[in-house]
Amino acid sequence: MKLSVVILNFNVKYFVDLCLQSVVAATKDLDAEIIVVDNASVDGSVPWIKAQFPQVKLVVNNENLGFPKGNNIGVSKAKGEYVCILNPDTVVAEDTFSKALDFMDKNQQFAIMGPKLIDGSGRFLKESKRGVPTPWVAFTKVSGLYKVFPKLFGTYYNLKLPTNQAGETDVLVGAFMMMKTTHYRALNGFDEECFMYCEDDDLSFRSLQLGRSNYYNPTITIIHFKGESTPKDFAYQKRFREALYYFYTKHFKVSKLVKIWIKLATNAFSFLKRLRGTRSVKKKRQPSCYWLISNELNIEIGVNKNIPFMHTNHCDDLEAFKSTGTELIFDPNTISFKQSIFFMNRYGNAFSYKFLSSDKSHAVGSNSSNAKGEVLVMS
Repeated sequence: MKLSVVILNFNVKYFVDLCLQSVVAATKDLDAEIIVVDNASVDGSVPWIKAQFPQVKLVVNNENLGFPKGNNIGVSKAKGEYVCILNPDTVVAEDTFSKALDFMDKNQQFAIMGPKLIDGSGRFLKESKRGVPTPWVAFTKVSGLYKVFPKLFGTYYNLKLPTNQAGETDVLVGAFMMMKTTHYRALNGFDEECFMYCEDDDLSFRSLQLGRSNYYNPTITIIHFKGESTPKDFAYQKRFREALYYFYTKHFKVSKLVKIWIKLATNAFSFLKRLRGTRSVKKKRQPSCYWLISNELNIEIGVNKNIPFMHTNHCDDLEAFKSTGTELIFDPNTISFKQSIFFMNRYGNAFSYKFLSSDKSHAVGSNSSNAKGEVLVMS
């Protein structure tokens, strides 16, 4: 088998549905398997996946084992030559995996490859390519020095490598990591001492320590809603702080003073991320109108009856609605995931965006990478 796609799910039923729609479409003509590991979800994810995606190999854990262990369980069952670690709140294009496999086959000097990530508003996510977050690099990030002097202190987000230029990068984000399955196993997978967060930094760094290179490939673009799988609450703040502290003390010799700084800095950093998530929720505005892009023109929205709801089966005439508060709802059976991603990458937050679920009962999306997404009920 050529490829195993491993997706770890925890209570994101509506988003994993969208993710699986896109992954099924992207693996249709490949020798591939889709493995979903569920970490004891209580939102109905398991029966939904069984009913809507019977071709998926579903592993159900009896408790939430965390991100590293959950993914390691999935990869332990993988039969593919390559494995792709994929978050459940992502959307891939129909040609994502074929392009990624072709690249990896032709460039075997690279150990791990990651794509260009955009969030649910079409905004580029800087964590797509990063440097090793040493204590000093982390300081330039937390202090904001990288914003003031990006050429001098831009290591954290690897700002020397332009957004649309392919090239080597030290750290890739765990939302999408493709590598040889043998390489993942040679690294012993994700470090299970870390429940979640920093596991991608750690895996990328350990890959570098084996003398291998990691690669950022912006010719492949995927959506990572991000905020859906990382709720910004007090539990997040605690786990984020503990994960960063574990990473630093594991890989670097640090003095007691630096350890104190790490604890203070990670506390401040995680608190600010949580605060931005809260503000994003408060700033959320209702659209001025909806456009459903679908051949099934009998679908209507089940909420917000006072907001205009219009239909079309193409995007050609929608440019006139830029920056007017218009929300687009993509039907994957009418407009491909590749076309939708291209449109979002091009127009960004000139619109807001949702995608129809596999049974067309709801639409999901996220207007902010700092907050939870939104589910629209359809009728």
